[in-house]
Amino acid sequence: MKIAVIGGGGREHAILRALKKNRSVETVYAIPGNGGMAEEAVCVPEYRASDVEGIVRFCRERAVNYVVVAPDDPLVLGMVDALEEAGIPAFGPRKDAAILEGSKVFSKNLMKKYGIPTAAYEAFTELDAALRYASHCPIPAVIKADGLALGKGVIIAMTRSEAVEGVRTIMAEKKFGHSGDRIVIEEYLEGPEVSVLSFTDGTELVPMVSSMDHKRALDGDQGLNTGGMGTVAPNPFYTEEVAKECMERIFLPTVRAMNAEGRSFRGCLYFGLMLTKDGPKVIEYNCRFGDPETQVVLPLLDSDLLTILRACTEGRLAGTEIRWKSESACCIVAASGGYPQAYRSGYEISGLSGCENVYIAGAERKDGKLLTSGGRVLGVVRTAETLERAIKLAYEDMERIHFTDMHYRRDIGQRALRAGRGE
Repeated sequence: MKIAVIGGGGREHAILRALKKNRSVETVYAIPGNGGMAEEAVCVPEYRASDVEGIVRFCRERAVNYVVVAPDDPLVLGMVDALEEAGIPAFGPRKDAAILEGSKVFSKNLMKKYGIPTAAYEAFTELDAALRYASHCPIPAVIKADGLALGKGVIIAMTRSEAVEGVRTIMAEKKFGHSGDRIVIEEYLEGPEVSVLSFTDGTELVPMVSSMDHKRALDGDQGLNTGGMGTVAPNPFYTEEVAKECMERIFLPTVRAMNAEGRSFRGCLYFGLMLTKDGPKVIEYNCRFGDPETQVVLPLLDSDLLTILRACTEGRLAGTEIRWKSESACCIVAASGGYPQAYRSGYEISGLSGCENVYIAGAERKDGKLLTSGGRVLGVVRTAETLERAIKLAYEDMERIHFTDMHYRRDIGQRALRAGRGE
């Protein structure tokens, strides 16, 4: 089989490495891929991940048998629709279902309509109305751009003046472009956060191993929000009791709600959850594999990934065996100094050969050298019989790696360890 994985980050590196375990896979194209994937896949840098027309044409010309669309942009643009219309099966939701991530207003209205637990909210299309509400809304408040914003379209306002400024930043100053034409202002929730990815064929839903993300740039959950500086799995806060409640009140009701709206969702449905004193609530939906959650979840999968993905595409997930290893995993992200703000790139990366499992995210290959090219450069992943051991092994590997201005958090997984000890 010829497989194409759309995207060029650490998540896509993890996906293609898992897909290659299937013996029927002869060739994997990574479109566009990155310098660190080149030894494991055929990278196609001439196409951007959002180039729907170009990628469909490429897949048709190369007789690609199956495509995994990983990033949010091409999904929201309708890449799965275009591939299917060209006769090429693909994993991921069609455009009408990808709106679940593509529009915060849509997803909040869906949850309200179908009684799915989430934060109380108001949605706005007019700046003046949003400013009036922000000047007297309950504080703290969370202000979200309606559309895609690289995971950064959220402002947490601790005062009313910050809420007003947040509204201006998104709607008037257009910090996130047209994604901020509409906004949601919602209740600030408190409690442990849990990420749960799931496989769904539009009827059945199978959750993957839960995980805990670390979004802040600095130790102690300080600094700016990022795309994620590390993850651990499973999440100790996600107990069997919580999992049962989420399945009954959130996961299956979401799939059914999308069907009721005529927007059947097939693909990876990501639930960002907050475990509040009133029970689990949805913070966000994503319509694709999370990054860096995927990097800890897939190494714990003890079944064939390609078989599962094709079962989702073909509507036969119910008869598919999905097993997980009884282990824990830790991913630590190494970023360019300055990330998530301005950073320099082009620095040589060394020390990778001594590491067991590294997923490359932001790197390019020049003159035989691997050079940094992005904010999040790579993720080191280790699995072990205990979370404490997985964390220790991951940090030992990270200490072998070097590039100029390299930055990584030194406390990934510590909150999970404390929770596991009941602290």
